[in-house]
Amino acid sequence: MNDADVSKQIQQMVRFIRQEAEEKANEISVSAEEEFNIEKLQLVEVEKKKIRQEYEKKEKQVEVRKKIEYSMQLNASRIKVLQAQDDVVNSMKEAASKELLNVSHHHHVYKRLLKDLIVQSLIRLKEPTVLLRCRKDDIYLVESVLDSAKEEYSEKLNVHAPEITVDSVYLPPAPSHYNAHGPFCSGGVVLASRDGKIVCENTLDARLDVVFRKKLPEIRKWLFGQVAA
Repeated sequence: MNDADVSKQIQQMVRFIRQEAEEKANEISVSAEEEFNIEKLQLVEVEKKKIRQEYEKKEKQVEVRKKIEYSMQLNASRIKVLQAQDDVVNSMKEAASKELLNVSHHHHVYKRLLKDLIVQSLIRLKEPTVLLRCRKDDIYLVESVLDSAKEEYSEKLNVHAPEITVDSVYLPPAPSHYNAHGPFCSGGVVLASRDGKIVCENTLDARLDVVFRKKLPEIRKWLFGQVAA
């Protein structure tokens, strides 16, 4: 083989090696680009997932805040409604309290009422000796019905008439402009056992409180169409 043949063969080998190298380089480049694209897609998906999770987290936080704000507003509204209802009920009780003041102005009716209250208190106490307390303005009326009250009590329970002592300490007077914020009593009596351990408060104000508490569900239902606990 002469030099020309050797040179030709070498050139062929060089071209073959170059072609193999180029093909290999292309394969490496394509493979690298594919791997890059796959990795890029994976990174993109990871970031998209993070963004979605963050968005969902913030969305849930917003929903929770909305629910909390709605609940607070609802509770505030309910409190306002209940407060308004209480104001109406209290105004009714205040109006009734003012009406009680007129009871003692009708002496004949009030005298009969005092007797009934005394008899009722005696029946509750069932004591042979009791202490009676009333308003200073009612002393005359109370003393005028004591005997008949004791007699009625004695007949109803078939017992001896009790001994009733009128206390020298009086119940507070009716409310007035001069004593608008002090203790007051619209009328009625308070009876107690001799030792003071048993007390029957039968004033008009106490009776109103008892009736009002007892009838409060009915009052609320009548006013607001519902029975409040």
